[in-house]
Amino acid sequence: MRSDTAIKNEGMRVLAKSLGPVDAERFIVLLRREPFDYTEWRQDLYKGMPLDEFLKKATAHRDMMTHE
Repeated sequence: MRSDTAIKNEGMRVLAKSLGPVDAERFIVLLRREPFDYTEWRQDLYKGMPLDEFLKKATAHRDMMTHE
C-alpha cells in the first residue's frame, strides 16, 4: 500500500500533466472552496454516455497512460 504522500504526489503529477501546473492548482483550489461529494460526482460523471463511447474513452486513456 502506498503512503498518503506518494498518492498526493502522483495525483498532482497526473493533474499537472493533464491540465498544466497552473490549472492543476486551480482545480485543487476549486475543490477545496466548495462542498464537494466525490462519490456523487463520479456517479453522475458518465450518466447518459453510451457504453461504446465510454469504452472508447477508457481504452484511449489506458493506451495514453501505458505509452508514457
